Amino acid sequence: MLTTNDVAQVLDTILSIPGMNEVVKIDLKISRKNVLLLNHVIERGLSGKDSEKPSILLKSIPDENLHELKVLAEECLQKAGLIEFSEKLTTLSENSK
Repeated sequence: MLTTNDVAQVLDTILSIPGMNEVVKIDLKISRKNVLLLNHVIERGLSGKDSEKPSILLKSIPDENLHELKVLAEECLQKAGLIEFSEKLTTLSENSK
């Protein structure tokens, strides 16, 4: 069984492979519904609210990379014109708790 330190070292090694920091352009065409779902999945995964213990993988990723994922999710919402809609859904979800 891998320890937390082992996983962190493996992840660091993978992320250090030459070219991993290069920017790539991805032409992605998805429905607005899937943009909302993708944004929700990213936010939920990064928040760690639903799990008692954050995954070893998430604990090993630098905060800068986590921030980039949050920005990506927000950009997807913006490009789909769903920022306000997503905010209202979040408000409804929070009020129903």
